[in-house]
Amino acid sequence: IAQLLCCVSLQEVGPTMVGDEHSDPNLMNYLGATKRNMLGNHFWEYYVNDAPRIVLDKLENCGYRVVSMTGVGQTLVWCLHKE
Repeated sequence: IAQLLCCVSLQEVGPTMVGDEHSDPNLMNYLGATKRNMLGNHFWEYYVNDAPRIVLDKLENCGYRVVSMTGVGQTLVWCLHKE
């Protein structure tokens, strides 16, 4: 089964958002992610304090590979794929 994961960072040095409330808890644990709910949001997200390059290296070790990257204002978004 193919999997798609998106990582979002507001800065190049972190923190990095790595998932939402429906993300794989084992993967979030491996990344050292913390679940949080920002004031005013009706959803939860996982984030790490690591820079995106560290998160991307960890995900590569799990078999993910970057398939696209874009910037949205001050936000960077990476989409990764795993077979």
